[in-house]
Amino acid sequence: MRRARCAILIQGTLMRDHFLQLADFAATRTRSGEGFLLRYSGEQSRFVRFNRAAVRQSGTVEQHYLTIELFKGRQHLSQQLAITGLAGDRQRLDGAISELRELLSFAPEDPHFLVSDAVCSTERNDVGRLLSDDAVIPVILDKAADSDFVGFYAAGPIHHGFANSFGQRNWHTVHTFSLDGCFYLQSDKAVKLSYGGREWDESVFAEKIAHAQTQLSFLERTPKTIAPGGYRAFLSTAATEELLGLLCWGGFGLAAHRTGATPLIRLARGEAALSPMVHLVEDTKAGLAPEFQDEGFVKPASVTLIENGQYKECLAAPRSAEEFHALQNGANADEAPAALEMAPGQLADQDILSALGTGLLIGNLWYLNYSDRNACRLTGMTRFATFWVENGAITAPVNVMRFDDSIYRMLGDNLIALTAARDWRLSTDTYEGRSTRAMHIPGALIDDFRLTL
Repeated sequence: MRRARCAILIQGTLMRDHFLQLADFAATRTRSGEGFLLRYSGEQSRFVRFNRAAVRQSGTVEQHYLTIELFKGRQHLSQQLAITGLAGDRQRLDGAISELRELLSFAPEDPHFLVSDAVCSTERNDVGRLLSDDAVIPVILDKAADSDFVGFYAAGPIHHGFANSFGQRNWHTVHTFSLDGCFYLQSDKAVKLSYGGREWDESVFAEKIAHAQTQLSFLERTPKTIAPGGYRAFLSTAATEELLGLLCWGGFGLAAHRTGATPLIRLARGEAALSPMVHLVEDTKAGLAPEFQDEGFVKPASVTLIENGQYKECLAAPRSAEEFHALQNGANADEAPAALEMAPGQLADQDILSALGTGLLIGNLWYLNYSDRNACRLTGMTRFATFWVENGAITAPVNVMRFDDSIYRMLGDNLIALTAARDWRLSTDTYEGRSTRAMHIPGALIDDFRLTL
């Protein structure tokens, strides 16, 4: 295990040094009046697929990409290259710069192009604390034995780098893992299991397994069909993540706010408020995502988005800041949170069922979308692991229901309590590469949760 960990650390160091050498080379290739932005992303990832509590597919992915953006004034063009870490990368980069230079004079002026010329170099190189594959896979198989477990495990280091012609150099390496799966019973009856982080904790994993298997036993009971209406409900951290995840689509970006496209437009205008318990922060310092973005701006340690239920500040990318004559705060181009933190409440885990009393215990929400974006009203399905609770005791699983409710109600007047314990919810997205987005959030007890059919 130590040899494997050392090999990964050496590989990461080599890629960092190689990236910095390419940046220095690009600096020698620029001409008077030209500038460049150089971005790197890479990973060494292990992927394992499980089905019926057995390994069905196992493999590794190593990929490294370099994007060179050449600019002159407000004209700019970019090209992405797959690189190997070998000497041939310099030749490919040289060719890309030459191609971009030939085309640059034909590029239109971009009125919203903004790059950072204030040099702010940073480096984050987390020490890898992941278990080796030889150690973690047997643990998963042992805990899932005698169950129909299906899932997907991904782990390894993720790297990002930035450099520009002004001399700025940034590097970011984090080692993460995620296990996303479910225990399947029959038909549409299953219990989701999600576990992720920077360090595998066997006691935490055992607790998650035990919780999932307990819920699986409740699914064996005769399901209950309930009528549409309003119900007291407890949303697990997984369900809360779904609500906040949808809210992140345009909810906090400067461009969406200035154009009126944000679902939180009434909150931004002071026409509505959330519960004073709701406090949302983009906490870059505590998260996993890079602290720098594509134009070279370094993000603040944190940005308060909602404070005591009131709108506080937007995430402002450089392009939006230039367009709307505002100050940027290092947001990515999509202006969506990458390290969202929600303040905890006071509800202890052992008191959740008694505080719920009679109502719905909701493990997950699915297929969410806006039913009325301007009113911040969401709709979706309960699907997996939703139970009916009577007088603080789980009595039956509930058949799939659709909800339709507003964030202003769920996280506003109808928010009763938030849990004191929070869960790290790591994104399991692997499109083009493993994601570094994460949330640190509590569960929520709400009143009058509206089911429509």
